[in-house]
Order: sequence, then structure tokens, then C-alpha cells
Amino acid sequence: MSLITVGTMAFDAIETPFGKVDQIVGGSATYVAYAASNFNVPVNQISIIGYDFPAEELEALKSRGVKMDGVEMVSDKKSFFWSGKYHLDMNSRDTLITDLNVLADFNPIVPESYQDSEFLMLGNLMPKLQLSVINQMKVRPKLIVMDTMNFWMDVAMDDLKEVMKEVDVLLVNDAEARQLSGEISLVKAARKIMDMGPAFLIIKKGEHGALLFHQHHVFFAPALPLEEVFDPTGAGDTFAGGFIGHLAKTKDISFENMKRAIIVGSALASFCVEKFGPGRMKEINKEDIDNRIGEFVQLVNFDIDLV
Repeated sequence: MSLITVGTMAFDAIETPFGKVDQIVGGSATYVAYAASNFNVPVNQISIIGYDFPAEELEALKSRGVKMDGVEMVSDKKSFFWSGKYHLDMNSRDTLITDLNVLADFNPIVPESYQDSEFLMLGNLMPKLQLSVINQMKVRPKLIVMDTMNFWMDVAMDDLKEVMKEVDVLLVNDAEARQLSGEISLVKAARKIMDMGPAFLIIKKGEHGALLFHQHHVFFAPALPLEEVFDPTGAGDTFAGGFIGHLAKTKDISFENMKRAIIVGSALASFCVEKFGPGRMKEINKEDIDNRIGEFVQLVNFDIDLV
């Protein structure tokens, strides 16, 4: 089953306590595509790039089965650029520069060749653009997953709530869940957010794992303790790509399989943070992923005798 991923393909400048890069390929759709392409599922990309986006990066994605029919190239403008600096805890960061460039004119178009896609991943974008993609689908996808962030809650809350009515799964972090719901308790927050539309809610907690909510069910997936974390940029998008890639491959959108998908997504995200940008995602193979998932299983597996 094929999936559509919508989001940015961009350049990042990143500084962490462990290093610095002045320019590296990034963007939500880039990370999602690298992650999802590990599941032998056609990935249909929708994004926009400028004249400066490297041709070799496009070819690298194409070689992994990522289709570029929906990627617009603007010949006289630069690609979206973001610069940020991470704090020592690696969970918080300061945005230093945001140059929209081509993103200011982005009007995502769903090509006819994408219309049979059964899974849709809406990366972090302006809510109006996310809704536009949904409305262009002639047949509603089997599953629509949406990522968003606090910025859109600040400047486009009404639009965000409109999109949420149309999606099946929402991904936010714990601070965003509290902002969106007005609740301190994540359990209460989840209930309020699911009342806004999504049947499933994933609350990402960085190095402390992730929570999956559905109706009255809750599942917690831990994060794998890592010796070194070089760059958290794109980890959330990589998680989303692994999550929806697993679901598309297995064709199973039950709560039980979403629990597995969260472990898969977490495993892929744990690779992403090991190098700057998507560099590590270009290196890993199925054996690496299977071994990393095995580490997650061992992390939570235990025997106990009740007396």
C-alpha cells in the first residue's frame, strides 16, 4: 500500500552541545520519507524546493522508492531554511533563523498518480495546507496521520481545529498536548483532544518515550537509552515515518498494531539522533532496524511470579 507524505524539504543549520553544522539537508518530509522507505512501501512525496536543493539528495530518495511527482521546484528561489540551537538537555532549543523562501508560496497539489494512496502523513505545516491536501483526495485514505506544533496553536488555532476533525491520528509532544487542551494531566488532555476529532493520539515525550491513546486505552512505549545523542532534529518526523511505514506495510490500523508501530517508529528515531541531519538514516538497513527493535523488546520484557 502506498502512502503520501506532505511536508518540507529544506536546509538546516544546527548547533548542539556536541557539535555544529552550518548547512545540512532536513525538513519534515525528508525525514518521514527516509524512515518510511524502509518498509518496501511506495512513498509519494509532496513538497516544494528551491534551485539550491541538491540533485543528489533527490536521487538518493528516488533510489529508495520515493516518488517526486508532487515535489515542486522553483527555479528562482531558495529552499526553506531553519537554524536552531539546542540546550544542554537536548529537549529544548532556540530558533535562530527561519527563512520561508519557497515555502511562502507553497500550494501543495496531489498528483493524479497519488490518488490511490491509502495512507496520508501530514507533516508539520500550516493547517490550511494540510486541510487542502485532504480535500484534494478523491477517495479518503484508509488512515490520515497529522503532525503539528505549538506555533500553529499560537497563530492558527481555528484552522488547526478544522483539520483535526478530518484526521485519524494526531502527533504532538507533551507541552503541545497541554497547550491544545488546557489540561495539565496528559490523560485529561488526551480525552479532550480526541473529542476534537482524532480517534488516536500520540504524545511524544522525547527521551522519556511516547504515549498512545485510543478511547479508554493507553499504551506507553519507552525511549531507548542511548550513549550519545548528537542531533534531535528530525527525530519526531522519523518516528512518524516509521510509524506510518509499518502500518502501510502491514495494512493493519488496529490499536494493537499501532502499539507495534510506535515501537518501530521509536527504533528508527533512535537512529536519527546519532548523526546530524538524515545522515544515519541513509546508512541503516533492515538488519539494523530489526536488531534495534529487539533492543526495545528487551527493554520492557520481564517475567514475574505473582505470589
